[in-house]
Amino acid sequence: MAGEKELEIADGGGKKKKIIIIAAAAVLLLGGGAGYFLLSGGEEPPPAADAAVTPADGAAPAAPAATDAPAEGAAAQVGTALYVSMPRPFVFNVPGAARDRLVQIKVQLLVRGQNNEETAKQHIPLIESTMLRTFSKGNADDLVTAAGKDSLKAAALKDVQDALIGVAGSMVVEEVLFTGFVMQ
Repeated sequence: MAGEKELEIADGGGKKKKIIIIAAAAVLLLGGGAGYFLLSGGEEPPPAADAAVTPADGAAPAAPAATDAPAEGAAAQVGTALYVSMPRPFVFNVPGAARDRLVQIKVQLLVRGQNNEETAKQHIPLIESTMLRTFSKGNADDLVTAAGKDSLKAAALKDVQDALIGVAGSMVVEEVLFTGFVMQ
């Protein structure tokens, strides 16, 4: 009889353990779901390109000035800074002293004013072709250093500006920005 009482006690505790385990699993799943929702759903969509940005002091926003003529320097261009993303990263091979390397670069272009933004978007195939040609001239040993990356950016900027002056009649792009750089 003592054995039967022990079995009854153990059997009743098993049901409680199952309920506790199920409740703990449900709490973990709900907590994980809530954490995922809070961490991934909290981003605001980027502002529309045609929306005016209001300064923090409450003053009226400055109207972006379009620059249709080539300026002597980047500082001479006036207007709202806008960024044009290249639709896909650039992937190319570069020779090195020991071995060839595979490089992937994500690029954004800094332009001033909505007219230049629209012009840059219109000529993305030309910009991509020009940049890929410039990037593929690089050397893996140079791209390892910061100075090598900076000289590649400068060469890409010059080549893109020259190409856009020939097609659009203005430099359009003020700066080439590397937002991702991977070399294997």
